[in-house]
Amino acid sequence: MSTTTFITDQKGNKISAVLPIKAYKQLLEELEELADIRAYDKAKAKKEIPILLSEAIQQRRKKAKA
Repeated sequence: MSTTTFITDQKGNKISAVLPIKAYKQLLEELEELADIRAYDKAKAKKEIPILLSEAIQQRRKKAKA
């Protein structure tokens, strides 16, 4: 199977799609990349000063102890 197959209901409306695993994996990769881009854009919109990961971890540990 090298193409997408659509499953339809009794009225002919598409209700499902069966796609090749290669196409499915590509779709997942693209969705993951889009999620990363959105997270980056959200972080940039906050206009906060970035800190090192090690500093963020220390801050979270201090909050957890309090």
